[in-house]
Amino acid sequence: MLSSGSTTVKGLSLKKRLCFLLKLVCFVISVLIFCEFLIYYVVIFQCQWPEVKGGAPTGKKETSTSVLKAMILADTHLLGEIKGHWLDKLRREWQMERSFQTALWLLQPDIVFILGDVFDEGKWSLPQAWADDVRRFRKMFKYPVSTELVVIVGNHDIGFHYDFVIVNSVAMEGDGCAVCRTSEAKLVVLSHKLNCSQQKPNHSNKRCSDAEKLPASEPILLQHYPLYRKSDAECSGEDSAPPEEKNIPFKEKYDVLSQEASQKLLWWFHPRLILSGHTHSACEVLHAGKIPEISVPSFSWRNRNNPSFIMGSITPTDFALQKCFLPYESRVFTIYCAAGALLVILILAHFQLLTPPFYFAQRLISKHKAV
Repeated sequence: MLSSGSTTVKGLSLKKRLCFLLKLVCFVISVLIFCEFLIYYVVIFQCQWPEVKGGAPTGKKETSTSVLKAMILADTHLLGEIKGHWLDKLRREWQMERSFQTALWLLQPDIVFILGDVFDEGKWSLPQAWADDVRRFRKMFKYPVSTELVVIVGNHDIGFHYDFVIVNSVAMEGDGCAVCRTSEAKLVVLSHKLNCSQQKPNHSNKRCSDAEKLPASEPILLQHYPLYRKSDAECSGEDSAPPEEKNIPFKEKYDVLSQEASQKLLWWFHPRLILSGHTHSACEVLHAGKIPEISVPSFSWRNRNNPSFIMGSITPTDFALQKCFLPYESRVFTIYCAAGALLVILILAHFQLLTPPFYFAQRLISKHKAV
């Protein structure tokens, strides 16, 4: 009888331990699922497409089909084999992949623009390493057929001079290189077409008689480098540059475009909006007192604790922008630390290695009465 009772007690004790272990495993898995999957849905679900306040050329309200929903992000900096640590790659690339795929699923943009510096070591990579980086990029930033992806070249993708097809601010060095001359010639031709397209039908101009007609709307300029500004001193917001960096003067042709190149772009295109990257921090400036430029912060935890992207609702005559923040890296780290501390407390309490707060308070009261 005693032997049977002892076996029963041991069986119950083992069952309790297994049940406790199962609860701990479920707790750990729940924390992982939340921090690595669900948190992206919780945060990005709060983002909404902005409404365009301006009307259509006919004076009627824009319909949903005439509003282009654009998602704009910048400076993903996928690490390469030279400078990239495997743990850094795993952590930051997973963050960007989950952020991007969650945003696509929840927001369903018509088009996505990446404003350069997709890769961190594109200007140094050997062919095999480059092929591996491109494969990882296509996996992370895969998109459905209903969405278009446009990638703009940045200096980390190709260096400051290289042969490429997409005309980009990297080619606005103004030093007479072959790429610069070719790109500027293409920009001049495009500027001529746009200016001719915006002229009134009854306006006669011999120079525009043979020009190809484009949609008669002011363009939106997308580029990697910001137009010239002295520094980030006038920038504000929680995702602007840190206070100690704001007053550091920018170098022309390195941090920003030169004054000459900036003036050329403004004069050629008269854009209604300029979107740029490169600085990894947010900023909003006005050029010529009326043309806004938005510097889009980095999309990666590697460059900032609070990455974000821009949501734009765009029509031929108007636009509206809204910033969508991604989960803060520090908050995810805090959740893991809090969960780890709770896990330790639960284990200590289970094995009676931690004095319950109730008994601790009771002892204090007893000592006080004795005095």
